[in-house]
Amino acid sequence: MNNKLYVGNLSFHLTNDDLHEYFSQAGTVESAKVIEDRDTGRSRGFGFVEMASEEEAQAAIAQFNGEDFEGRNIVVNEARPREDRGGGRGRTRGHGGGGGGYNSDW
Repeated sequence: MNNKLYVGNLSFHLTNDDLHEYFSQAGTVESAKVIEDRDTGRSRGFGFVEMASEEEAQAAIAQFNGEDFEGRNIVVNEARPREDRGGGRGRTRGHGGGGGGYNSDW
């Protein structure tokens, strides 16, 4: 296990400071980040908290998973590495835009 936790089902008005303060009840919080929509800047309803030790991370999971935080039962578990979803942006870059990167004029 690592010290980084995924926190889901967050109330949309919570801030990084709110998350940091709440999780400090379980130990030393190294960082707390509510993830925001890139375009609107609004919360996406989840975030990540990094605790100072693995023991404190386990304590936070035990203490907060399924508990009410600002009117919502939050989900707290070990953060997993982001999976490569493939495709998407960057795939056709430098190849004339859409159409899978193939340009019949070449």
